[in-house]
Amino acid sequence: MIRVALLFFMLLAFSACATAQNTVDTPRRGEGINAFLERNDRPGRAYYREFLRLNKSKLRGKKQLLMGVKYTLPPLHDGAETQKGSQGKKIVSQPLFGKKLADVEVTGNRLKGACFYVVSGHGGPDPGAIGRVGKHQLHEDEYAYDVALRLARNLMQEGAEVRIVIQDAKDGIRDDRYLSGSKRETCMGDPIPLNQVARLQQRCDKINLSYRKDKKNYKYCRSIFIHVDSRSKRAQTDVFFYYAPGSKLGRRLAENMRDTFESKYDKHQPNRGFEGTVGARNLYVMVNSVPVAVYVELGNLQNSFDQRRFVLSDNRQALAKWLMEGFIKDYKGN
Repeated sequence: MIRVALLFFMLLAFSACATAQNTVDTPRRGEGINAFLERNDRPGRAYYREFLRLNKSKLRGKKQLLMGVKYTLPPLHDGAETQKGSQGKKIVSQPLFGKKLADVEVTGNRLKGACFYVVSGHGGPDPGAIGRVGKHQLHEDEYAYDVALRLARNLMQEGAEVRIVIQDAKDGIRDDRYLSGSKRETCMGDPIPLNQVARLQQRCDKINLSYRKDKKNYKYCRSIFIHVDSRSKRAQTDVFFYYAPGSKLGRRLAENMRDTFESKYDKHQPNRGFEGTVGARNLYVMVNSVPVAVYVELGNLQNSFDQRRFVLSDNRQALAKWLMEGFIKDYKGN
């Protein structure tokens, strides 16, 4: 029994050491520092400065990479960098939003003191559900990701801290109707595995690791998982929400989201009504991630009426704005 216990603690120690080791990579022929970092999902000035600090003894002329040398990569973070604008306003730079929208001016404080983990469904080798409009394919992961980025930006504008868990270093926020698919998405820089359980556990691990630090600094931490459902083509559905079974705070958040959408539909489409639902569901990411969470299905990717909710960029922006306002409603009542 003692030997088994000793072996267990030795394995734990080995695992901890392996986790603590820095990630290294060797540059390819012709790569400069920026290209090297971008290939390793670490774009932007913050990563560049950290790379120079970590590798100052391995560079030729301070800023030139050497072939065959293993360079230490900066630890992955959410990529956001804070600075002051010309009029003293807070500007947060987030390259994941794309070049035109990377600089986010903080215009409000309704979510100051809050931290969010924004997770778009699927990604990498798994596109999720696939709908069709004529010759065009609609990939669930691309549309969920675009709404997730828009939501993240809205939250940041209101003073929140945001962790974007699924990331694509190239796409950014897009206004196209038909979003091209790719497999380059990562989970905060790490390749997304094909195995479903491994894929879901990976994002839970990233959230839980961040949450252990964030809960000391933020009084309100919440996760949101964004998906697009796939049902019969005839099944038109409104946005609906899930919470983890037994989570009173999760249920309250889901209900606040639903109520926000209902009020928006009453205002903008008063004769239509809103039939979005709230329910408890034993979903893997809800059970295995620690922060209070809401799981959102934006509609039916197969239904022609619901497809308009996704292919029009203004509609994707409205979805993101209403999700943000649902969070504000919940935060105020916290």
